[in-house]
Amino acid sequence: MGKPGDQIRSVIRQWYHSRLALVLESIVIGFAVGFVIVAFRYLLLRADSLRQGIYEALPGLPLSRTLGWSAALVLVGLFLGWSAKARPMIKGSGIPQIKGVLQGKMSMNWMPDLPLKMFTGLLGLGTGLSLGREGPSIQIGAYIGEGVLSILPRPGRIGKFLIVSASAAGVSAAFNAPLAGVLFVLEELQASPEDPSAQAAGAGKNVFSPLFLACAMGASMAADVTAGFFFGRQPVFDFRNLTPLPIGTIPWVILLGITCGFLGDLFKRLLYFFQSMYGYFRIPELVRPVLPLLASVPLGFFLYDITGGGHALIESLSRQDRTLGMIGLLLGGKFLFTALCYGSGTSGGIFLPLLACGALTGSGLGKILAQAGLTSGEQLLNFMILGMAAFFTGVVKAPVTGILLILEMSGNFNHLGNLVLAALSTLVTSDLIASRPVYSVLLERMLAVQGRAFGGRAEIPRG
Repeated sequence: MGKPGDQIRSVIRQWYHSRLALVLESIVIGFAVGFVIVAFRYLLLRADSLRQGIYEALPGLPLSRTLGWSAALVLVGLFLGWSAKARPMIKGSGIPQIKGVLQGKMSMNWMPDLPLKMFTGLLGLGTGLSLGREGPSIQIGAYIGEGVLSILPRPGRIGKFLIVSASAAGVSAAFNAPLAGVLFVLEELQASPEDPSAQAAGAGKNVFSPLFLACAMGASMAADVTAGFFFGRQPVFDFRNLTPLPIGTIPWVILLGITCGFLGDLFKRLLYFFQSMYGYFRIPELVRPVLPLLASVPLGFFLYDITGGGHALIESLSRQDRTLGMIGLLLGGKFLFTALCYGSGTSGGIFLPLLACGALTGSGLGKILAQAGLTSGEQLLNFMILGMAAFFTGVVKAPVTGILLILEMSGNFNHLGNLVLAALSTLVTSDLIASRPVYSVLLERMLAVQGRAFGGRAEIPRG
């Protein structure tokens, strides 16, 4: 008979490796992610308010103040460029990097990348770059998951469960959308079971296992509870007076889906083009973020709505009556400025910008149909919301996530059927024109660049 201490340690080990302990650990990770993302969101809100105040005050101040602000942005851009060059894993949204890690093609080091990801994301988004908080939030969640695993290690595939669950918590806390967080990691982050390289790395197995779902849901709900405690339980977007579309608008919903399929492909091509453009003109990585930051100055004076992620722009579309010409100008400007910002390689995602593009597309088409007498003006808000889900589907090619995300962010389930129809129309269109998911392409481009840089396996060294 063993010693009492040995028996206690044996019981603890058995419990630690139980399914219940794994789910409880994922919940703890979810709370940790929630607190960090709450701080991130709060700082972004304060930075956004400060930036708005600066651009409201600058026109009445001497030119030297504007030049001083521009000089400050140059310094910010140089720091962002240095950070991206020194720690490549913090570039962009971070979602392609997480996919690479889960497939065994990359490695990540949560320290010092976690605080650097937060700080660079805060600087870039807070100074007006057209980037979103969701990608950084997802990667921040993954880093926190890895940090917990460094203290409470888990073997192989189980550890990946917790990292993916932490990523789901990042989506949940960023958008108050716990179900969309779970669906996103299932549709996008989990490797395809048909991918041989992913299978070899241990990914793509038991993607829909009850254990994984329990971990992801536990982490996501914990993060949502935490974010709700600080920001309230109300939806992210405050859409009011929303009524279901009549059955006669089905052809126009399909037309919107088709339109978003083509425009979503154009959006992705612009992202890839601007990424290549920086390299084609041999612009040093250190100064790349300086270009969009300087571009944000005149845009901040004359076309403020296309700066920043796009949250305020989306809500303004539901309250202000914009002309068709202004909607087209905002859409074109948002396309180009987002591509210029993301191509620079600094920290920031594309969720909010692409949702803003979808809202503009839906508003534009809805206005055209209303002016032609095919729909009523009261239905513009519906087309705007449908455009967000359809555009998300066209870019990310994760239709279920797009539908649930918009449902949770708008807090209204009256348009569920039309959301499904719009997203399905976009998905079919996207497949017909062979438009690939954006994060898969971005991962391939990143691996190709790193493979050339490191002369072999496309992996970012630790440390």
